[in-house]
Amino acid sequence: MKTLKIMSIVGARPNFMKIAPFSHAIDAHNKTAVDDAVHIEHFLVHTGQHYDKAMSESFFESLNIPHPDVDLGIGSGSHAEQVGRTMIEFEKVLLEGKPDWVVVVGDVNATCACSITAKKHHVKVAHIEAGLRSFDENMPEEINRLVTDSLSDLLLTPDEFASANLKKEGHSEEKIKFVGNIMIDTLEANRERAAALDLNEIISSNLINPHHSSLTTHRLAQNAFSILTMHRPSNVDEKTVLEPLVRLLIDEVSDELPLVWSVHPRTKKNLQSFGLWDEIVKSRNIILINPVGYHEMLKLNMSAKVMLTDSGGLQEESCVIGTPCITMRETTERPVTLVEHGGASELTGPDPDKIRMAFKKFLTMNCSGHCPPLWDGKTAERIVEIFQGLEV
Repeated sequence: MKTLKIMSIVGARPNFMKIAPFSHAIDAHNKTAVDDAVHIEHFLVHTGQHYDKAMSESFFESLNIPHPDVDLGIGSGSHAEQVGRTMIEFEKVLLEGKPDWVVVVGDVNATCACSITAKKHHVKVAHIEAGLRSFDENMPEEINRLVTDSLSDLLLTPDEFASANLKKEGHSEEKIKFVGNIMIDTLEANRERAAALDLNEIISSNLINPHHSSLTTHRLAQNAFSILTMHRPSNVDEKTVLEPLVRLLIDEVSDELPLVWSVHPRTKKNLQSFGLWDEIVKSRNIILINPVGYHEMLKLNMSAKVMLTDSGGLQEESCVIGTPCITMRETTERPVTLVEHGGASELTGPDPDKIRMAFKKFLTMNCSGHCPPLWDGKTAERIVEIFQGLEV
């Protein structure tokens, strides 16, 4: 039996949800492979870009991902520091492991750094989630996407928009494989488990502001609250941007519906430094919770009337679940999720007026789930089939 050595890279929280189904599909393939099939030897590298237990370790446990074979322990730092340290440490692992392929996912610094390192050592690169474009090079993720796709030998795209982007850029059609959205594999595999969780138990066990216990005793009901996540520098790093958003959330959004806010550490730090934190904590209808695990956030999304977020992953999940989603970004690399393409998301940027209009519209809308082509929970299987068909 021939063996194909694949080294997969995870760096940040969304990567874990994308690599889990790929890892499971490889295991399933190896268990059923006949003598003339290719056995896939899978080696998992965690760069450690997200390195605290709440942001990484819990995902390996809850999504049943094997613990990484190596943790580079890169940690935080500027973009240049993260990319540089990752390249230095990953090169050592690459030279020792000698994989046939390096598989990178998404658009984080680890994706870019490990792609560059692999190609400098003549190792083939496959990019899961290739071809996504926001067309905004002010976003560091866009630079990571462009660099990674330019180097990749296999471009595994999540939707037809992404495939079209790559063709317009002149990439060989032989490299482009439309496989679907691997994030939805994870969603479909975990939907029942998430649905079985108790909504109010999630909130009470993760509460930041315990004085709101009187509010949660009324028990939030299905479609009777909104949920907020916000972490991007463009939304939270400048007081002139963040303060008007906070005013809108306190004075209007939470006045219509209780608002459950899953507070990212970066956001909390800036709210405190800008002098906005205490007022939010005292707001009667805003329930602040710590970052929660994958299943807990999926349950919150499934239960909410409206999602407000700047997360691409939650934008995708909302599309499939059918939760109206206010995407607080000027551009998106996931146009397939937008209302005009049959999805549930509307772009507003951090503009309070646009958010207000979208929120009022979504309060009266009943969205149904929309699954774009190949968002069927079988993307990882298709990727493994592609590797199975490669020459070894």
